[in-house]
Amino acid sequence: MLTELNTVELERLKAILLTADELKLAASLLFQSYHDDPLFMEIFRAEKPDYEQRLRAAIREELNAFWQAKQPIIGLFQGEQLYGVACVITPDSGIGSNRLWHWRLNMLLTAGYVSTKQLLEKEQKIHAAIPAERYHMLAFIAVAPKQQQLGLGHYLVHAVDSIVDKDETSEGIGVFVTLEKYKAFFADDKYQTVTDLAFNTVSGTLMFRQRQPLLAR
Repeated sequence: MLTELNTVELERLKAILLTADELKLAASLLFQSYHDDPLFMEIFRAEKPDYEQRLRAAIREELNAFWQAKQPIIGLFQGEQLYGVACVITPDSGIGSNRLWHWRLNMLLTAGYVSTKQLLEKEQKIHAAIPAERYHMLAFIAVAPKQQQLGLGHYLVHAVDSIVDKDETSEGIGVFVTLEKYKAFFADDKYQTVTDLAFNTVSGTLMFRQRQPLLAR
């Protein structure tokens, strides 16, 4: 395992939009990264024996929805190896608390009624608290478990920033953070705390980063 990234390795990193053929790789990486996330464990009932099956299905449906809506799914690669994934929802995506009927149906069939209902309630609560009218949302961001603590997360989040900052119609981007250690990570990228939100037994922090005009850099 790498202990640090040298200059040559950094030069080999590339952040690009994923193709349809790479969605399975992204789903696998996201499953590994979000398996122990408190919010996902709550929504998809980690105490049940089919937790992993429903979590996999939910992630797959989310990625399919992003792909069909032509939303940015960023992959961080070193060569052909996928090291990170970030999924961004744009202001006019149609994805949000008012999900399309086919997404609802597929999620009901794969994740179940309770999980689907809680997922929609979570999104409604988050979107209601965002301090903007037109904004992006960072739905997922993850680095492969064996490649964490190497600075790859910052590389990935900067790729997300470039998408938001180039969109003059957007006011910024929001993210909901459930683990305390990630608040500092996003704060380093100019995300500011908006409010704390609770979902049943799980609480987290809604953060928002104002769009940074390119001319101001």
